[in-house]
Amino acid sequence: MKKTVAESRMEQVYQVRPEHLNGAGRLFGGRLMEWIDELAGLVAIRHTQQDVITASVDNLKFIRGAYLKDLIVLIGRVTYVGRTSLEVRVDTYIESLDGIRKPINRAYLTLVAVDKEGNPVEVPGLIVETEAEKAEWEAGIRRRKMREQRKEEGF
Repeated sequence: MKKTVAESRMEQVYQVRPEHLNGAGRLFGGRLMEWIDELAGLVAIRHTQQDVITASVDNLKFIRGAYLKDLIVLIGRVTYVGRTSLEVRVDTYIESLDGIRKPINRAYLTLVAVDKEGNPVEVPGLIVETEAEKAEWEAGIRRRKMREQRKEEGF
């Protein structure tokens, strides 16, 4: 059964605390990567209703830093599905006290749905409804081809 993008979309909010900072006083990139991977996994579980594993992370681009007490908002959504895998886009923002969001990161992750033994299983299709979702689907096809090419080249 196919699902819409909206059905699996999720949003998570964190506040940067002292234990999240690196030596330069910024949000540690590894912590943000953990949050991104966690949210992508939850989006994928919601879409597939299966356990999932992260297969790859693409286009992890740090746009600006985050600092102590900043509110960090992560928004995840499915952008493309294959037979057993799906691509999840996670956008990360700093949200000011007046609700204005500024982007700090964008990442695309590929996750694979698995059964109890860890074998890949088929995932539900994706219903793309808006022009933005259609554009994201087309870009997902291109990203998948690039991942396949990198794999062939040993990357």
